[in-house]
Amino acid sequence: MTAESVPLVLGVDSSTQSTKVELRRLDTGALVAVGRAPHPLTTPPCSEQDPEAWWQALLTALDQVAAHLADVVAAAVAGQQHGLVLVDEAGAPLRPAKLWNDTTSAPEAEELTRRLGPEGWAGACGSVPTASFTITKLAWMAVHEPQILARAARVMLPHDYLTWRLTGRHVTDRGDASGTGWWSPAGRYDPDLLALVGDPADLARRLPEVLAPTEAVGGVTAGDALARGLGPGVVVGPGTGDNMAGALGLGLGPGDVAVSIGTSGTVYAVSPTATHDATGAVAGFADASGHFLPLVCTLNATKVTDAVARLLGLDHEQTSLLALTAEPGAGGVVLVPYFDGERTPNRPDATGAVIGLRSDVGRPQLARAAYEGVVCGLLDGLDAMGRVGVVTGGRLLLTGGGARAEAYRRALADLAGRPVVVPDTDETVATGACVQAAAVAGGESLGAVAARWSLGAGQVVEPRPVDAAAIRGAYSAAIAQLA
Repeated sequence: MTAESVPLVLGVDSSTQSTKVELRRLDTGALVAVGRAPHPLTTPPCSEQDPEAWWQALLTALDQVAAHLADVVAAAVAGQQHGLVLVDEAGAPLRPAKLWNDTTSAPEAEELTRRLGPEGWAGACGSVPTASFTITKLAWMAVHEPQILARAARVMLPHDYLTWRLTGRHVTDRGDASGTGWWSPAGRYDPDLLALVGDPADLARRLPEVLAPTEAVGGVTAGDALARGLGPGVVVGPGTGDNMAGALGLGLGPGDVAVSIGTSGTVYAVSPTATHDATGAVAGFADASGHFLPLVCTLNATKVTDAVARLLGLDHEQTSLLALTAEPGAGGVVLVPYFDGERTPNRPDATGAVIGLRSDVGRPQLARAAYEGVVCGLLDGLDAMGRVGVVTGGRLLLTGGGARAEAYRRALADLAGRPVVVPDTDETVATGACVQAAAVAGGESLGAVAARWSLGAGQVVEPRPVDAAAIRGAYSAAIAQLA
């Protein structure tokens, strides 16, 4: 750094699709520079990527912001949850990483659930495992590729791998660890859960150390990163999973709720206490701050409105505007958005449906029903969190690509019956990684950084007086009709 420069922090978002980096001022959180590089495309149900591709994407993204890297004092990595990375003694990946949306381990998920039972799983780790969870992928390896699993010196999550490449330390955080299926909300790896997939002592020695929320990992040691301009004095935070970083980037506190509408949809809230849902609807994750992050994930969100837009021959904005010309309730038309199966009611083979078609139904009603169907499904997830004791009366924030559509903003505010805050940015994961980096650099709390940076501010959409109960009731009746 020069005498004229200001300290910056680096936040990394390594998602399924790409690596994104943000550089923000340590003092104000103002965005200084961004970089981005794509990852290889995946084709579920077998969804795998070479971890080396993530590292190369990170280096490419750093090249795009190289002019500012000398001013960086701290960094943190947020990554896609649940993926399984296996490396040998030298640190080389033994095979492509299995990602969260790889569902080839569905049989193993069913067998693991049968062995311990939904109640047992919910009590042990806060969640009932699906094919997304890392423990099911480890079980798949034990059955299908035991020789490779036996050679694995370290078992990592995607963000762990990038932190390890930057610093040489094999570490993780409680937030991302909570999505593995072998970490207990009590704050430790659970040997009884590990015993379901192998020798617990042998597996535990290969797992990363779980650091405290703002505990420093160490300095940057990777030669490739140093060559880009990151200094060896850059302190690296423990990182976290993408949803946990998103909560940090929104400045969520206990009681606040975020609804993220992307290809899939998520609803999550910060809770001071752990949750245990044996139905499997609510995943009982930990967050990156020391609290918990109960979360509901739906498989179908903007892919539904994208599909309806194609059917109508319109683009996204035109479809949103068309939907707004129809009255709330879409004239009695209900769209069930299970276009590619659905996780929340555990119906992977379900398909979508349109109910209530009549001869007077037009394009506006069909468009409106698509947006309302997606939102009703997400609000069902919010209700599920309430049933397991999560307090959700704080702010309601809308993020993700869908937040750009006025029809989604309006439907969420009206059907939730409460104001919706649409933050000024939807790149909350990289911002959350910046928050963690700033807290590590300054020795302050995550909340203090979020307050100083005024995170979560944005446009407020006020609800209108609509018959939300009737609209949601019609949606529930349509779901029951298809059951």
